[in-house]
Amino acid sequence: MAKRALVVGINDYAPIGAGGPDLRGCVNDARDMANTLVICGFPAANIRILTDRNATRANIKSLLASLVTGAIAGDSIVFYYSGHGTRVANVGADFEVDGLDEAICPHDFASAGVMKDDDFKAIFAGLKAGVNLEVIFDCCHSGTGTRLLVVEGGGMYFDEADQYTGARFVAPMLEDEFYFTHQNELGKKGKSLKTTRALIPVAGLNHTLWAACKDNQVSMEGPIGGQTRGYFTYHFCRCLRAVNGNIKRSLLDTQVANALSAMGAAQRNQTESQTAEFSQKIFT
Repeated sequence: MAKRALVVGINDYAPIGAGGPDLRGCVNDARDMANTLVICGFPAANIRILTDRNATRANIKSLLASLVTGAIAGDSIVFYYSGHGTRVANVGADFEVDGLDEAICPHDFASAGVMKDDDFKAIFAGLKAGVNLEVIFDCCHSGTGTRLLVVEGGGMYFDEADQYTGARFVAPMLEDEFYFTHQNELGKKGKSLKTTRALIPVAGLNHTLWAACKDNQVSMEGPIGGQTRGYFTYHFCRCLRAVNGNIKRSLLDTQVANALSAMGAAQRNQTESQTAEFSQKIFT
């Protein structure tokens, strides 16, 4: 049984260097996740890492597709993402709005575009039977795959000790925001807007989604142990390392939720999978 992973963390958004909608804790998150996966039995040689300028849309899509299609029954694979995201309107050819797609923002999203949940569904459709896939998103509305950027103070604020604390999200375009605002009115015209992700359990899902927060919440990053870290990733990795990854998904979900609550984080992790998967160990 092979164990492979793709780990993505983006602090520096285009343009390279100062000037983009940059974050601070995502590369630390990626490092923490990669090291934790090694402790959990993933060979270092089988972990691909993309950060900052290397985490382009083309690179993420290509490596993720290879990770999924190259896995065979019995393999355990992981896709981890820490960075910005957003919501975009799902508009059909007849320009009828039938929902909102959640999306992550690669380094070059401003020019190359985002990766929507529909893109992930298409890639995950190639997953072979018997392959275990864990998808881990540390981002705002991770029940919608994003991290908050545009909040008071331009996406960040400072606590009394002048330490950076922020949430991660890229604001939607005007048309997407308009559709979201008027979702109820649009829904009365026969379309059911997809404003929330399916809650656990999800029948027929071929992977497990570990989301840093619910779809109406933001995912925070801030100073932990002298470094800026994503709160969810920090506790997720800490819980995994404590048992070398030998833990049932339901217990891991509870432990992370308790840890976030204990630190006063205004977010609650959300885990989605088939019912039977929750009583089984992660990575199996």
